[in-house]
Amino acid sequence: MSVSRHWFRRSAATATLALTAGAAFAAFGAGSGSATTEVSHAASARPANKIVVLAYGDAQNKVEQWAVDTYNKTPQGKKVKAVLQTIPGANYQTKLQTIMGSSNAPDVFFNWGGGSIVQFQKAGLLLPLNGFMKADPKLKSSFLPSILNAAKIGSNYYGIPMRGTQPVMLFYNKTLLAAHHLAPPKTWAQLMSDAAALKNAGVPVPIALGGADQWPTLMWFEYAYDRAAGPSLVTDALNGNSSVWKTAASGRALGYLKQLIDSGAFGPSKSWDSVYFTKNQTAQMLIGGQAAFELMGSWYYSTVQAQSASFAAKELGYSAFPSIPGGKGNLNDLAGNTENYYSVLKNTRYPQAVAAFLKVMYSPAFVKRELALGNLTTTTNTPNLISGPTAPYLRFQYNLIKKAPAFQLSWDQAWPQTNTNTIHTAVANYFDNLDAAAFESSMAGLKPAG
Repeated sequence: MSVSRHWFRRSAATATLALTAGAAFAAFGAGSGSATTEVSHAASARPANKIVVLAYGDAQNKVEQWAVDTYNKTPQGKKVKAVLQTIPGANYQTKLQTIMGSSNAPDVFFNWGGGSIVQFQKAGLLLPLNGFMKADPKLKSSFLPSILNAAKIGSNYYGIPMRGTQPVMLFYNKTLLAAHHLAPPKTWAQLMSDAAALKNAGVPVPIALGGADQWPTLMWFEYAYDRAAGPSLVTDALNGNSSVWKTAASGRALGYLKQLIDSGAFGPSKSWDSVYFTKNQTAQMLIGGQAAFELMGSWYYSTVQAQSASFAAKELGYSAFPSIPGGKGNLNDLAGNTENYYSVLKNTRYPQAVAAFLKVMYSPAFVKRELALGNLTTTTNTPNLISGPTAPYLRFQYNLIKKAPAFQLSWDQAWPQTNTNTIHTAVANYFDNLDAAAFESSMAGLKPAG
């Protein structure tokens, strides 16, 4: 799913971080404004001799498990064991909000930075990581500053990159396009033409869409708005100017989406509501030739790879989202997730253990495993580590990011999570009912952070 945008990681890493008592106090208190004695009392009620690492459940968890296993082999890990827990992707955000304020809150948890952690920081649930970075400078210097800043609130850092930058791209079945003498579209008109040609040739669903999950539908809005209205519309909305949703530029973006929906490019009306990305249905459609395209984040490579390694290596194509003639957006603009992050519970019982675990995130061995999944990590030495079968895919992503003048964070991550259901419902309802006024009113009612 979504927030976020950009690049790279570094350095040696499974050694234990030796925090002195003073450094431990700094890690707890850095910028938090809370009394250390209060934090220690709350921490003492948490489970003994373990830290819980919570991750978004999907095909990429094998690397997260490797990181946990690697930490557990260190001196610190033999004292305080890390345990990986996952929540299936479709339920992750909802369940995370439920457990964060409870005794079942994880010590370390996966998120998208930005608006996805603001509510937890405001509630005093997050540990600023400045103290960790002071004790281990590589925890900061090993990552691109622009990426770390996406999980920064005020002067404090609240996240360590742990997967990779995730631009949304248009994926396609090379063999299917070639069979119908089509090329990946560079303009909206070409996308419409390709979809029509595929439909006329008997391809059931030219563009696969996991509408039952709702968030895949959002990606179409993010790019349509960028290409038609430019990135400033969403930036203005995030800054509190809700009137932008009811402008002519917003109407144009919705109009382009209506064209594509009405053409049958996504299949018969509302058929997408019974199709799930999270159940691998859309990937199977692309692999099986029932669909030719799918707009999805860069994690799609590993999703397809898990279903068919040979298809991912030989038949899966990828391209930038097409331009919209006369639109204000740049063809090179991106939408998607800047990164995924691990944030830390303020009341963790074992901050030293958590700090030692986070060191794994910048180790070359961890970075190489992420790259093997097609994840473009954001350490400073990532370009030097790209190799093997996924190298063409990763270099393609890298070049997209390198030349992108704007990288729009996924809307359901840019806004605080309390808005997520409103956003998902609004985009799903528009695809089903094509009611522009209802969509614009829903979006105008969002409450930005701050």
